[in-house]
Amino acid sequence: MREKFAGAQIALHWLTFLLVVTAYATIELRGFAARGSWQGYALIITHFSAGATILVLMIARLFLRTRHRSPPIIPAAPRWQTGVAHLTHTLIYALFISLPILGLSSRYLKGREWWLFGISMPVAAEPNFDLADWLIDWHETLAPLGYWLIGLHAVAALFHHYLLKDNTLLRMMPARRRDR
Repeated sequence: MREKFAGAQIALHWLTFLLVVTAYATIELRGFAARGSWQGYALIITHFSAGATILVLMIARLFLRTRHRSPPIIPAAPRWQTGVAHLTHTLIYALFISLPILGLSSRYLKGREWWLFGISMPVAAEPNFDLADWLIDWHETLAPLGYWLIGLHAVAALFHHYLLKDNTLLRMMPARRRDR
C-alpha cells in the first residue's frame, strides 16, 4: 500500500490551498482599493476567478477520492481522531464547494456585468435582487468558517507530525527527488 496520497491529489490539495489564500486575501485587501478603481476591479475579478477555480478543483478532488484510497496513518490514530478528521474534511469540502456556488450564483442573479479571468460572464435576463442578496449574505456568513476549518486542519496536521510523530502530514507533502 502507498505511503502517500496520489500525486494528483497532492498537487490539487496544495493548488486549492493557494487559491483559497488568494480568495481570502483579495477580499481582505479590497478595502485598500478605492471604490471603482482598477485595483478594486482586479481584486474582485481575482476573487471571483479563484472561487470558480476552487469549485472545479474541489469537485476534481472529490472524484479523485473515489479513485484512490487514503494511505494509512502509521501508527494508526484512535477512532475518535479519525472521526474528527472525517468530519473536518467533510465540512471543508462542503464549505469550499458551497461558497463558490453561492457567490457565483449571486453575481449571475444581480443582472450586472461581471467577469471571470477577465472574461465577461452571462447574467440573468431578469435579475432577482432579493435572491442574489440572500445568497451573498449566506456567502459572507459562511466564509469566516473557512478560517477556522483551515486553522483546525493545519493545527491537526502539525500536532500529528510534531507531537504524535505519525505520518499524517507526510502523506500529503509533495515528493522530493529521493522519494520518487
